[in-house]
Amino acid sequence: MEQAMFAGGCFWCMVTPFEELPGIHGIVSGYAGGTVENPTYEQVKTGTTGHYEVVQITYDPELFPYERLLALFWPQIDPTDDGGQFQDRGTQYRTAVFYYTEEQRLAALASREQVAASGRFEQPVVTEILPAPVFYPAEDYHQDYHKKNPKHYKEDREQSGRDTFILQHWHK
Repeated sequence: MEQAMFAGGCFWCMVTPFEELPGIHGIVSGYAGGTVENPTYEQVKTGTTGHYEVVQITYDPELFPYERLLALFWPQIDPTDDGGQFQDRGTQYRTAVFYYTEEQRLAALASREQVAASGRFEQPVVTEILPAPVFYPAEDYHQDYHKKNPKHYKEDREQSGRDTFILQHWHK
């Protein structure tokens, strides 16, 4: 098993694209990249901790190669927005690919170049490729939020503008 970590704005929206796929063995919402140890959601949401909202994915690379994870990650985000994602604004909602190995780093860089060269966006791609920092799992109520609170999750996702953006830029 290997791990991958992605920041794509609200971590609730970054779980569903990866779940229930052969070779994916776990998805945990959490925080990474900041200066506060064991942060809480209340701390992270202020935007002052330096943490990103992230998902950490445990996967079997024989069944689900890292490149396939990257191919699922990019169409979930606006890679040109460095101020957050959709209605979620602030440093905690920035996008990033965090790599654990040199192979992941090289694959992430190559995939970012492909996205930048795709012609989908007028603005430059700003999603960072960074070494994986310490990962802190989010509180239990954030795990599988879309299953625990489907009505609120659906409403929040619809209001965010994420799905409209995805349709306009990734499904041309």
